[in-house]
Amino acid sequence: MNRDRMLKRLRGCYVTVPTQFHDATLELNLPAMQRHVAFLLEGGIREGTGIFLAGGAAGDFSTMTLAERFQVAETIVKAADGKVPVTIGAQTTSTRELCELACRAQDLGADFIQVSPPFYFSHTEEDFYEFVLAASEAAPEIGIIVYNTYWTSLGVSASLVGRLAEIPNLVGLKWSTPDPVWLTFEDALVQYSQRLGFIDNQSRFVTSHMLGAQAIELHICNHWPQFGVRLWELLEARKYEEAQREMVRVLMPFMQLWSEMENYTSGDGYLDKLCMELVGLDSSRCRPPTRDVRTKYREKTRQMLLACGTPNVVNS
Repeated sequence: MNRDRMLKRLRGCYVTVPTQFHDATLELNLPAMQRHVAFLLEGGIREGTGIFLAGGAAGDFSTMTLAERFQVAETIVKAADGKVPVTIGAQTTSTRELCELACRAQDLGADFIQVSPPFYFSHTEEDFYEFVLAASEAAPEIGIIVYNTYWTSLGVSASLVGRLAEIPNLVGLKWSTPDPVWLTFEDALVQYSQRLGFIDNQSRFVTSHMLGAQAIELHICNHWPQFGVRLWELLEARKYEEAQREMVRVLMPFMQLWSEMENYTSGDGYLDKLCMELVGLDSSRCRPPTRDVRTKYREKTRQMLLACGTPNVVNS
């Protein structure tokens, strides 16, 4: 494994590609996903400006079979065609399944897998360390990105990050923390950004970039990739005031609407998909138990997109 090359490729907008379904049957719509990857590529997402995540939370991983997850992974890797690094979502409650996902991602030629602490049971830090180590040993050529999903089970501490960072093919950390007061978000960045590629999952893009983060989680890319590329370019040019203003102008209304929608349903990716539909792209609902948001929130989302200056918004 070429660690330096992996770290170099882990840079830009971390785009969580939604899994699309046929609405009538809720079966996978793989051609629609291929078209969506083509749209993202045409919008400027390339190595250096972005990374694709296939089958993550916004990709409905929790509602798919393992075979379906493999299908989605293969579709995105082939569609990206080496132009953009690809991460395969490997979140699971089973170490055996994690190793299977890691090996499959490695065989497909993906760049990374994304691993979170197992959910349902509150596992210990040692449980999670061995969980990640098992994936590393099963697929030593795949880069591993640890995702701190503290809201589902174990929260990854800065000390655990230090231990995990010694695993040879652990190259990234998708990072957010629950306590902004004590600067725990910044603490890990300062300590480990020379060793790991940090992906900001807390919308603290200016701060995290200043402290060495290499990527930003940005759902808006799914319906407006040019905005994501432009925002990343502002950060890379250290035009931090302009970048922050753009975040307030475009990202903040998106996140505020998402927060409101969380009172209606749970899950992930439903606002991404609605925005995609409202700019004329292929889309679908999420699989249940996430409820379909499209009728209830269609016009409110359309008005949000128009107010942000989003291109190609359809008429009501």
